[in-house]
Amino acid sequence: MEEIGKLMGGMAHDFNNYLAVIIGNLDLLRERESADPGATTLIDAALGSALRGAELTRSLLAFTRRQPLESRSTDVSRHLDSIAHLLKSTLGEDIAVTTNFAPGPWPVRVDRAQLDSCIVNLANNARDAMPRGGALAISTRNVQLDELYARENPGTVPGDYVLIEVSDTGEGMPPEILSHVFEPFFTTKPPGHGTGLGLSMVYGFVKQSGGYITVYSEAGHGTAVRIYLPRDRDAEAAASAGPSAAAQAPLGTETILVVEDNESMRKTAIAQLGSLGYRVIEAESGAAALAILDRTDPRIDLLFTDVVMPGKPDGYGLATLALERRPGIKILLTSGFPGDTLRHNGKHTTNLRLLGKPYRKGDLARAVRETPVGTAHDRSGADDLSFALAPPYFSREAGK
Repeated sequence: MEEIGKLMGGMAHDFNNYLAVIIGNLDLLRERESADPGATTLIDAALGSALRGAELTRSLLAFTRRQPLESRSTDVSRHLDSIAHLLKSTLGEDIAVTTNFAPGPWPVRVDRAQLDSCIVNLANNARDAMPRGGALAISTRNVQLDELYARENPGTVPGDYVLIEVSDTGEGMPPEILSHVFEPFFTTKPPGHGTGLGLSMVYGFVKQSGGYITVYSEAGHGTAVRIYLPRDRDAEAAASAGPSAAAQAPLGTETILVVEDNESMRKTAIAQLGSLGYRVIEAESGAAALAILDRTDPRIDLLFTDVVMPGKPDGYGLATLALERRPGIKILLTSGFPGDTLRHNGKHTTNLRLLGKPYRKGDLARAVRETPVGTAHDRSGADDLSFALAPPYFSREAGK
């Protein structure tokens, strides 16, 4: 799994670059007026598929633990639809996967990578319980847990929840086994066929998300796992408030140095920043960027650089040298690599301002405005550079 993770991390870097070019140009194209009323529909369809491709990449990386984790407001029906398609192709022909996702369920705030791992864990358990084949069903719906339910299930708080149910037609479990299913390292599988951590990890994810989980099972009659995730009313309040100045892509007039070895990606970033009002200077490498920074003119307000580039310096080294040459310059990094594979001098650099690829034009606009003035690196301390952590990575929703 470690080697697969390394391979997928490298593939994701290139794939995310391609997606960033596609998404960036579609965002720009969508802003142009067209005499063809169907053009916007075609652009939205292409953009939607590109965003789903980026989400699929993130999901695959999550399975191999190569993706940073974060909680976001989520439409679980829409999100789980892509996972269900993946399960259909991986569980085998003997397992029939069916779905019944409620349209437009209440939003919930979850870590999507952990939610993916949760569903995969449950699906794998269901497959193991159906050695001769069977059916796996995944469904979602809104539910209200009342005072009566809370009294019958101690620890439950009455309220609105989104229910995710994963059920199978497998062998089921007798009561003496069912009472231990969430215990770490408890497993009925033979040695070498499971650690017993799957359901305990699912339990931990659900509890950390403020939810509840129940398991109903009978020997010979299958198993149903029900996950209750609390309704995210904050997200609904923000959505009902409608468009606001804060939600719109902020503009600017400063000068930005864009450093990117991928020409298509560089041209896309330049077009996006130019449409936001910025003056843009480009460089195809760290060395070319340094030559620009060594000049007394022009003034450069922000350095927007890719992290992984051929030659020296890379994005991290360029950031350090830029601060030495121009104290106070703002630094914004970007990369198609998943965040936990980004390292500087062999150490994790979790304190860098990082905008992950692929990103939307709105994501870039806000990241530029929110990037603080850089400070020179204290060489007496750790090897990491000292910047603020960026609002990270890719978000499916426009403007998030």
